[in-house]
Amino acid sequence: MGVVQICKGEYFWLEPKNAFENFQEPDIGLIALAFLQGSFAYGGWNFLNYVTEELVDPYKNLPRAIFISIPLVTFVYVFANVAYVTAMSPQELLASNAVAVTFGEKLLGVMAWIMPISVALSTFGGVNGSLFTSSRLFFAGAREGHLPSVLAMIHVKRCTPIPALLFTCISTLLMLVTSDMYTLINYVGFINYLFYGVTVAGQIVLRWQKPDIPRPIKINLLFPVIYLLFWAFLLIFSLWSEPVVCGIGLAIMLTGVPVYFLGVYWQHKPKCFNNFIESLTLVSQKMCVVVYPKMEAGSGKEEINEDPEEQRQPIYQPTASKDKDSEQPQP
Repeated sequence: MGVVQICKGEYFWLEPKNAFENFQEPDIGLIALAFLQGSFAYGGWNFLNYVTEELVDPYKNLPRAIFISIPLVTFVYVFANVAYVTAMSPQELLASNAVAVTFGEKLLGVMAWIMPISVALSTFGGVNGSLFTSSRLFFAGAREGHLPSVLAMIHVKRCTPIPALLFTCISTLLMLVTSDMYTLINYVGFINYLFYGVTVAGQIVLRWQKPDIPRPIKINLLFPVIYLLFWAFLLIFSLWSEPVVCGIGLAIMLTGVPVYFLGVYWQHKPKCFNNFIESLTLVSQKMCVVVYPKMEAGSGKEEINEDPEEQRQPIYQPTASKDKDSEQPQP
């Protein structure tokens, strides 16, 4: 439709003298926020890292998926926006709650209903990808002992992390307490990019401190350095432009600190607390029909551990407990 509009001469807002005309006072903080909100649409580039264990030949297919998807998504999004401005002015774009729907109403006539359906299908596709990958983040955290062990359990037949999926559902519903979608995007975007920057910085530090460790996927350090420069610009000016929103985002992130000290750092917990967690884990196992996967030695593959007594043991145990358990006779 955008190509048809251009061929009909409807490209007033694409002409350079109009496309770059300022209709409000430029502000470096607003530019940073625009990047932060716009980058939310491209946030899928990192989600595939959460499911590398489930990828076939991840060292080859992970970079291939990223190299193919980011240029493809960029091409589609940029030209979709070019199509929008052939039918709508910048003021109309900002005033619209659903740009694609408004675009369809202007050009499609009686077929305008196609656009909201297309948007809904696209949204469901995005949610499906987010659910599939984000639940693996909780699954991996529980396996490392940073979350309750039940989140690291999988279904006995389908091998899906059902408790982690349910936990993702609950945490998602909690995010919906805010009615302002743009504020929620700012919360999520700020926290995400904060962690992205720390992760990329960690890559540079490891390359310097441990240059000889195996790196199946290795890139030039120029890329993470450029990313960190952009990251610093984005977060600093976003914090300067919206200190309250970014401050609330930081506060949300810091709520994990007391949870860490309570659940991980504090090893000598009262017996009643451990009994409660054990009972909760057992009930969750029965409701979801899940067990903890046991790693096969030397194969890197997981097999179902069906020993109910072992299932009730927490993932994270103090060293003394492990030594004590090892002294017990095995059946």
